[in-house]
Amino acid sequence: MHTAFFVLLSASVARYLARHAGGPHTPWVIALSVLLAVLYVLGPALGTRPTPRRLAWLGLVVVVWALLVVLAPSFAWCAVPLFYTGLRTLPPRTAIPLVALLTALAVAAQLSLAGWPDPNVLLAPPAVAAVATTVFVVMQRQAARRDVLIADLVRTRRELAATERREGTLAERERLAREIHDTLAQGLSSQRMLLQAADRLWDSAPGTARDHVRTAAAIAERSLAEARRFVHDLTPADLAEGGGLLRALHAVAERETTPDLTVRVHTEGSPPVPLPAPVESALLRIAQGALANVREHAAATSATLTLTCLDDQIVLDVTDDGRGFDPNASAGPASAAGQRGHGLPAIRARLRQLGGTLTIESAPGEGTALSAAIPLEPR
Repeated sequence: MHTAFFVLLSASVARYLARHAGGPHTPWVIALSVLLAVLYVLGPALGTRPTPRRLAWLGLVVVVWALLVVLAPSFAWCAVPLFYTGLRTLPPRTAIPLVALLTALAVAAQLSLAGWPDPNVLLAPPAVAAVATTVFVVMQRQAARRDVLIADLVRTRRELAATERREGTLAERERLAREIHDTLAQGLSSQRMLLQAADRLWDSAPGTARDHVRTAAAIAERSLAEARRFVHDLTPADLAEGGGLLRALHAVAERETTPDLTVRVHTEGSPPVPLPAPVESALLRIAQGALANVREHAAATSATLTLTCLDDQIVLDVTDDGRGFDPNASAGPASAAGQRGHGLPAIRARLRQLGGTLTIESAPGEGTALSAAIPLEPR
């Protein structure tokens, strides 16, 4: 539009000089043309908002152009770029009357050149003005709707990012809670039980009491290793030492075995190598959590970890011969399945993250069987 304005202005000056080079109004026409060009160049520096300076500039441009049209009617076609200048500067209710005024001046100028009421002169400028105004108003409305959509999109993206951050924070807190429960909390619980037993037997059976203290110290050392590994990368210490899931399960069973509880490990099938790290970590933590429940609540003499490897899933079964419980009871005594505390919820959460399932079979006096199944990609 800027280019069109200067093309029309130059054409009008050239036309006037070609026909009226020696006329009395020539200096005024040239001076007003230069002034109009300078004013038009200064317009973008004032912005597009209807500030007092912008409004004063627009009024001066219209006045200079009107004087040129009076002196040389051929300058009337410069009104088309001025339509857009007025529409961009003023609100529609004010800009449309300005466009009508410019159109009337252009029609009057063209009629003075024609010398008679030419229908083309009467209809062409209003038609051009109507088309120009309609195109600008429609584009302006579309731009406004686009700006609203962009603002909504930006706001939605910010809200989505904030929601994802909150969900990520909650998920991380839940994961950390499970890790702490399955490592440090269990180790502290075992140490407390052993130290309480040592305190009771310190006078009557000092040898046994010292054994309990040594076992508690070994658990504390193991818990310290877990804590350091936990701070470093949250990988279970048994898995970090290498050897895979089976070796880690044997290490857990060996630590959990006491004079009152024997823990064994069985395998059926061979696990895929390498087993996905999240699956290994989840199964090891599930075994630790289930055995902690057996130790604290089941009063069992033996427990078995059975790892079954199928083509499409891997299953960890934890069974014990303890007192058992009713899995369907909404409330009841603490049991091997972890009715008290965070044992079962932590196990379920781990399996849910990996698309696995948890099955519990138990009855009072008949022990407990816990089965955790995690799907794998078919081999």
